[in-house]
Amino acid sequence: MITPDIHAAAAFIAASARVLDRRRFQRLFEDGPATAVRDAVAAYRNEDGGFGHALEPDCRAPGSQPAAAAMALRILDEAGAWDENLVRGACDWLAVMAPAEGGAAFVEADPHALGRWPHAPWWVPEEGHPASLIATGMIAGTLHARGASHPWLDGATEVMWNRIGKLSEPGAYEMFGVLGFLQHVPDRDRAREVFGRVGPLILERNLVALDPEAAGEVHGVLDFAPEPDSLARALFDDATVKAHLDHLAGAQREDGGWTFNWPAWSPAAERDWRGFLTVDALRVLRANGRL
Repeated sequence: MITPDIHAAAAFIAASARVLDRRRFQRLFEDGPATAVRDAVAAYRNEDGGFGHALEPDCRAPGSQPAAAAMALRILDEAGAWDENLVRGACDWLAVMAPAEGGAAFVEADPHALGRWPHAPWWVPEEGHPASLIATGMIAGTLHARGASHPWLDGATEVMWNRIGKLSEPGAYEMFGVLGFLQHVPDRDRAREVFGRVGPLILERNLVALDPEAAGEVHGVLDFAPEPDSLARALFDDATVKAHLDHLAGAQREDGGWTFNWPAWSPAAERDWRGFLTVDALRVLRANGRL
């Protein structure tokens, strides 16, 4: 069994990660205070209640974006730093910006939110401002995990059920949103039934790389099923999961951190992502008994 070097990871995070991810590491692995994570997340908050300022590293704009809201809520949840004021403000902003059908768009085109600010080339607002499965699903899933209540969430939940009901040719990122939603939505019987239909699409459409050594911008087993209780874990046998855990543990680089397999379009974004993903790799490994 390959075991990561958490001391080397700590040194990498101290040397290279943003304050937010240093606070995440301290909270998750050094019994640090939840309030410090809350305060670090709040630093990315805008007056409109949303989040921006490169909280999601691929968008360096100051304005609020759904992906930044998704990351803010996820970090507050995982760190036990849930803050009702921050959450309510984010939901209020999402309600104001929601597409006509409800939910959340992938990218908001407001000049303050995007405009001429540096951002990854794939950050392109979709024509017609439709709801995004990934943004809506990830945000709604986290809110449901916390038992939150808000009119935006009611509408987003209906959007997800309707869209999943018609799902036939999803991409990998869309499936991340679908899984995030189904993992936590309160109607568990319906979630399990729906997963029984859409879950196998991960394999049927070759969205997952079963070979942990697969090169390129691929998505591995742990991207779809990071924890033992993940719905998608049932799609993979124990030997395959073990191989991917070995690969994740062995992917720690000489500097102590982890990296990613998609294009690094900006030195700042690359540095921010590596700090975030290093904490995340350790979190997933610990959840699977590898740390």
